[in-house]
Amino acid sequence: MACAALLAASPAMAARAPATGFVDIGYADWSEQEPDYRFYPGDTIDITVPSAPELARTGVIVQPDGRITMPLVAPLMAADRTIAELEADLTRAYASQLLRPEVVIQVKSVGALKVFVGGEVGAPGVIDMPGDINSLQAVIQAGGFRPTAKVDRVVIIRRGPGGRAMMRTVNLQSALKAPLGADLVPLRRFDIVYVPRSNIAEAGLFMQQWFRDVSPIQGFSYAIGGQNGQ
Repeated sequence: MACAALLAASPAMAARAPATGFVDIGYADWSEQEPDYRFYPGDTIDITVPSAPELARTGVIVQPDGRITMPLVAPLMAADRTIAELEADLTRAYASQLLRPEVVIQVKSVGALKVFVGGEVGAPGVIDMPGDINSLQAVIQAGGFRPTAKVDRVVIIRRGPGGRAMMRTVNLQSALKAPLGADLVPLRRFDIVYVPRSNIAEAGLFMQQWFRDVSPIQGFSYAIGGQNGQ
């Protein structure tokens, strides 16, 4: 069955499917699966080495360049690594120093939770999440909709499994009229909310420019057009 027929037959499916106009970006299928947490600058972790307690460190901060510093080894990239991946990296780093180099990491605190809101809003840019918020709350925090906003086709872009970007749209116009039970899309850290002007295809150029020129998050990549974009 043709894609257009599928979307016409199921509004819910249409909300989760890539919108027309994104022909140059290969988006992954949308998934609600919660991925493993990945470290970002500003996060604080505790690191223990059971076989060498003197190497334990508490309150290790992931630095702005994404690295952490530990004794006896060179600074190690932590940004965009999961707990298991960073434990494995540190274990390999200590393999030449210790007989049993196993490393255990615990997350002590995380840095500011941020989302990006762009397009036809009053104050586009990076906003701090005060807690669990949804796409409509993020737009309101970014100054609300401009009169030129296409409120019924707001784009949500999120990093998915394997680092690929997932994209879906949400009808915030209907949510404004009937918020109870509306699908407002709870946001995750570093989600992108894009409010188009009139044609959703404008978001394709926005995305390419964002990752090439604007995004302040280094080491956080999406796969665009089959390639990883920084």
